[in-house]
Amino acid sequence: MKTLPVLALSLLLPLAAANASTLRCDHGIVSEGDRTSEVISKCGKPDDRNFVGYSDGGDMQVEEWVYGPRSGGMIYFLRFEGGRLSEIESKRGN
Repeated sequence: MKTLPVLALSLLLPLAAANASTLRCDHGIVSEGDRTSEVISKCGKPDDRNFVGYSDGGDMQVEEWVYGPRSGGMIYFLRFEGGRLSEIESKRGN
């Protein structure tokens, strides 16, 4: 019987990882690699937008955009490097 929960968990982990790299917006789904213009057309303008600095090589501008809190109180942090979406993080707002 102990193998059933382990099996179920092993099947769900890839789904959780896949959800971390996408964000559903009012006009579509954005994912890592999308351009800033694509994100704006699907999600609208961010609630906050911050210049973070430059990438490790110093050649690409890095920005963080914030959306939320949205339904369920989630806040989404989108990181852009060189105008491309490189990371999506989320956390529950207070």
